[in-house]
Amino acid sequence: MSAPSSMTTTQSKHAGKYLTVVLDNEAYGIAVLKVREIIRMQKITPVPQMPEFVKGVINLRGRVIPVVDLRVKFGLKAEFAERTCIVVVQVKLPNDTLVQMGLIVDSVEEVVHLPAEEIEPTPEFGTRVDTTYLLGMAKVKGQVKTLLDIDRVVAPETMQSIATNAHS
Repeated sequence: MSAPSSMTTTQSKHAGKYLTVVLDNEAYGIAVLKVREIIRMQKITPVPQMPEFVKGVINLRGRVIPVVDLRVKFGLKAEFAERTCIVVVQVKLPNDTLVQMGLIVDSVEEVVHLPAEEIEPTPEFGTRVDTTYLLGMAKVKGQVKTLLDIDRVVAPETMQSIATNAHS
């Protein structure tokens, strides 16, 4: 069966498995291939002069990795609860370096397989909303989930400064 010609390569490129996470009662999808592990909240060591959404670093089995609170990054309510956890993802920097970082989320839902036809391009919100870090919107069990482009969620220049500070 051939795909309808109206389907964009963007949609088919984003088809696959996503880990769905909850931020302030909204569901977001992160490509499973980017996810390394899910860990419970732990003590985060603050790093001075970082943006507000960068909470600091954690020691993950001897490796220091930066932790970003996605809720703060997206301007959402950030409350710590029993199910709040850290999703460790692998992010590709503009210079093709791969770095691991932790993303604080309210909770983790499930892994879903999204065929291309269930993924819609990100709608235009006008000029005021930055949609560069969105891959698209997916329809899952009657709900809309926002698919995140993890490599772009954290501004590359922020990642550079975190990486530089973490290694110095």
